[in-house]
Amino acid sequence: MPLYHTEDQTMLADTVTGFVANAGAIKTQLRRLRDSGDAAGYDPKLWKQFGEMGLTGVLLSEADGGLGLGHVEAGIVLREIGRNLTPSPFLATAVIGAIALGAATDEVKGRYLPGIIAGETVLALAVDEGAKHRPERIALRAERAGNGFRLTGAKDFVIHGATADALIVAARTSGSDRDADGITLFAVPRDAAGIGHNAVRLVDSAMASHVTFDGVQVDGGTVIGDVDGGRALLEKVLNAGRVGAAAELNGVGGGAFALTTGYLKTRKQFGRLIGEFQALQHRAAHLYAELEIADAAVIKAQQLLDGGSARADVMVSVAKAKATLATNLAVREGVQMHGGVGMTDEYDIGLFMKRERALTEFLGDASYHADRVATLSGY
Repeated sequence: MPLYHTEDQTMLADTVTGFVANAGAIKTQLRRLRDSGDAAGYDPKLWKQFGEMGLTGVLLSEADGGLGLGHVEAGIVLREIGRNLTPSPFLATAVIGAIALGAATDEVKGRYLPGIIAGETVLALAVDEGAKHRPERIALRAERAGNGFRLTGAKDFVIHGATADALIVAARTSGSDRDADGITLFAVPRDAAGIGHNAVRLVDSAMASHVTFDGVQVDGGTVIGDVDGGRALLEKVLNAGRVGAAAELNGVGGGAFALTTGYLKTRKQFGRLIGEFQALQHRAAHLYAELEIADAAVIKAQQLLDGGSARADVMVSVAKAKATLATNLAVREGVQMHGGVGMTDEYDIGLFMKRERALTEFLGDASYHADRVATLSGY
């Protein structure tokens, strides 16, 4: 398939670009929420607007009230969110949460999907149990108790964990911590008895939570998918989140590039625009090429996921690794080409570096995904 958008996807991009640039601008969203110490880390009113535009249902089937579109379309939204550094639960809810709930019972769907479509409900993914993304190890236990389960353990860096309506929790229902089998996903209400939240603000001002589960009792209706057979579903959910994070990273890189090239065209030194210096032109051209390659990798991964390809796993990790490296280059070059003012809070370029840092770690950094590509390729 060609690595560019169709006519319909281009129309969606045009609509989303204007909406997010206006309603989700850095000054009116990120800076305002950060400077006020907002506890949620995002604006519920803006989330409601996402719902009114139908964007929150982009990955939900038409039977469930969504748009029935795919990862390419979700990536279009995420790219603009990244480009404008818009604080939003879109990735955690409309992408990760939507894919997870696709395998849920009608009861669980009825509990959360209408709120997601309306832009009123927020979900959070609780999978990691340490400083780095290592989903191969799941130690949080879910033991059978009556007609349900009792959850005991902890999850770290759960984005929106303290304010989400429910947590999508990966728990171990059998086997040892590193077994591939024995994993079950649960939709656990945030305020269930026995849950504890230690909310923390991340480097990009987003809110996350260290969550403890002290004998949290849930009924069998909260199970998503099959008991003990949730590993494949978890990988599907993680792949959606990874390619979504890659798309948002590319937006961050593109936004940093636009900000930097704009500065090169206006800033004068020694009586000349600094963009006229050949050394900076070469660096900008190299950065442009890297960002284009990252865009192509992400679109390819999205297309393979939408097509149900067996090669999607590898390409998702290629996309996340490439988007991470290209965007890291974009923000570093951006700060350097801005010079001393690039280190000040007055200029937005430093904010792009902070968002890049948080997204890099989310669901696996470049090293994790390079290793995953090698493993999946038989090395």
